[in-house]
Amino acid sequence: MIDLDGTLVHSAPEIARGINAMLVALSLPTLSAVQIEAYIGDGAEKLIKRALTQPSDCEPDAALFVQAKQLFFTEYAKVVSESLPYPGVVSALEALKNAGYRLACVTNKPQTFTQAVLTTSNLLPYFELVVAGDTLAKKKPDPDQLIYCCEQFGVALNEAVLVGDSKVDVAAARSAGCYMIAVSYGYNHGQLIEASMVDALVDDLQDVLKLLH
Repeated sequence: MIDLDGTLVHSAPEIARGINAMLVALSLPTLSAVQIEAYIGDGAEKLIKRALTQPSDCEPDAALFVQAKQLFFTEYAKVVSESLPYPGVVSALEALKNAGYRLACVTNKPQTFTQAVLTTSNLLPYFELVVAGDTLAKKKPDPDQLIYCCEQFGVALNEAVLVGDSKVDVAAARSAGCYMIAVSYGYNHGQLIEASMVDALVDDLQDVLKLLH
């Protein structure tokens, strides 16, 4: 099971463009790309709320949030397909697939954007299953998406691995009882992933296959 944003695809630049276009439309100050990148990981709604209320994590005005969400979805849809996979991702997926591993993409990104990114980056054919942020009632850090994947594949949770870039992924894997491999790049709310938090830490997705043998 592999996370999307910050693990497979470098989507932060396009997300930042969508958020800032939303803020401009609302006559609010724009944010730096680094600041927006730190808000990625918990799904689109959390991202939008953080952009509206930063630096606090409180709830924005309900009417403003509804307007902002519609604006972000419209603006981000214009650029979502421009995000590119990180170097080595395609060859890593190819190698995992050829080695017989069944792959699922598990992301907190809404289905409509997930499908767009995976399709235009030519990553979709590698995944037998795609579980987006709105596929189930709950998403990472809850374990539900991982449990669902294992049920669909008929695999025990302790025989499954999640590869991701953030503490949200770590929490989901630990809660589900899966193995957790973290990539050292990615977003993770602007913090570094500590090796002590995970089963393995890799600098390149191509290193995952070596760990599974």
